[in-house]
Amino acid sequence: MRIPVPRPRSLAGQLFAMQAVLIAVLVAGYALFTYVSDRSQAEEAAGRQAMAVAGAVADSPSVRQAIHTSDPSARLQPYALRVMRDADVDFVTIMNTHGIRWTHPTESEIGKKFLGRIGPALAGESFTETYTGTLGRSVRAVTPIMEDGKVIGLVSAGIKVEAISKRVQGQLTALLGVAGGALALGAIGTYAINARLRRHTHGMNAAELSRMHDYHQAALHAVREGLLMLDGQFRVALINDGGRELLGVPGDVVGQSVADLGLPAPLTGALLASEPRVDEVHLAADRVLVVNTSPVSGGERRGTVVTLRDVTELQSLMGELDSERGFTQALRSQAHEAANRLHTVVSLIELGRAEEAVDFATAELELAQALTDQVVAAVSEPVLAALLLGKTAQANERGVELVVSEDSRLDDGLLPPSLPARDLVTILGNLIDNAVDAAQGSVGARVTVTAYTDGGELVLRVADTGAGVDPAHAEAVFQRGFSTKPAGPGGRGLGLALVRQAVARHEGTLAVAAAEEGGAEFEVRVPLRDAGDTATAGMVEDASTTAAVPAGTERRAVRGTASGGDA
Repeated sequence: MRIPVPRPRSLAGQLFAMQAVLIAVLVAGYALFTYVSDRSQAEEAAGRQAMAVAGAVADSPSVRQAIHTSDPSARLQPYALRVMRDADVDFVTIMNTHGIRWTHPTESEIGKKFLGRIGPALAGESFTETYTGTLGRSVRAVTPIMEDGKVIGLVSAGIKVEAISKRVQGQLTALLGVAGGALALGAIGTYAINARLRRHTHGMNAAELSRMHDYHQAALHAVREGLLMLDGQFRVALINDGGRELLGVPGDVVGQSVADLGLPAPLTGALLASEPRVDEVHLAADRVLVVNTSPVSGGERRGTVVTLRDVTELQSLMGELDSERGFTQALRSQAHEAANRLHTVVSLIELGRAEEAVDFATAELELAQALTDQVVAAVSEPVLAALLLGKTAQANERGVELVVSEDSRLDDGLLPPSLPARDLVTILGNLIDNAVDAAQGSVGARVTVTAYTDGGELVLRVADTGAGVDPAHAEAVFQRGFSTKPAGPGGRGLGLALVRQAVARHEGTLAVAAAEEGGAEFEVRVPLRDAGDTATAGMVEDASTTAAVPAGTERRAVRGTASGGDA
């Protein structure tokens, strides 16, 4: 049979027990101190009272007269009893200089010797002492009776310690009542506070809270996703290692406002929003982030919990997938067209016009081969060549002619490993998609692509015959979410932002200007460096604003953070 192990007392219960014991100790200590203090003060007051009574009796003329009679007790005993009753003392003893009593509360003690010291009084000094006599322990005063400078008798007045204790006990009873009330009030207040503490700590004890804190810290550092917690004033209350890495912020930002972190404006706006954000795509530094926010409220706004996921590679793969999907659709369309042409060739043969069938088929093959030869001759780098062929087919399906300019020259093996093919697909693919969108529907719709190397730089230039870029939007087109076209099912405003991010990642420049044919022309310049060549990493000229442009046109160049959109 398993014996149940008692669960440790909760933290609130431990605090309540500790506070109750502390209050009880404080009250008991105060009561004891007050009792001792009051008793000492009561004994001092009793000594002063006894001294005053004894002094008054010693100064009485009737007492001195009675001492000179033959029977002093006959006159002094009634007087002493009357003084005892009126002065509220327990005894008044009048004696001769030898200590023989003339008066005493108990008549049988008259004539006997006084118990206690009388030496100082015989020397003319009054004094008090605590002494145990015939009536028990008492606080007494002894003073001389003087006549013509001589001591003719002594007076002792006293109050029993038992009477003093009764006075103190009355005060102590009242004190204990007040102390009990204070203890009860403190216990009620402590219980109320600790009941609230139990609600906040969910009844957990100190060990459980400590273990939860350890798990909490371990989980924060183990989770690769970014976690950011903001307080009610949008200050950073907590951020894990993943959050610092994804946002690109320094190590200690706790307590800083989100607006002071230097994040891109759209991302800052999402973090400052009062409503929840679900799977929003934002760009920060050189990463594409999916942001989710959830306000924390308990009757009032307490803060916001933010989760961040890095989808940079996923976004790049999606761009490649879109290109492959478009290429597949183009191939499907071309297969349909090829089937139509094949039927035409078969029909010509069936009509007995074999020569015309051969001429028709040869012309189609020569046209396709000419396109391939043109692209490969200008750009033999395989990834870019495949991308251009696929985009050419896509553009043709949308009624746009995509051509590679005669200035293009990019040989295979020229691009260094530091410039991955994925980034080239992101840069050139999005620029071409943007240009095809802009040129579609225009007269003589055309997109011209130029790719070559110039002075250690890769130059990619894409021009279209569309409406061009409004100078007022020359900077805005690179901002995430900006678009002059209606939003599609997946949203717009991310293409040029991704281009800008990829260019910034390789310390390149991105410029926009008016094209010769009236549309827009985007130019990318990326330095060509080996992966290990860091000697010239910081030496790329910030002369992106000096990129060559046709006469009479204006070129806007951008370098830096990745937060943009498509036109």
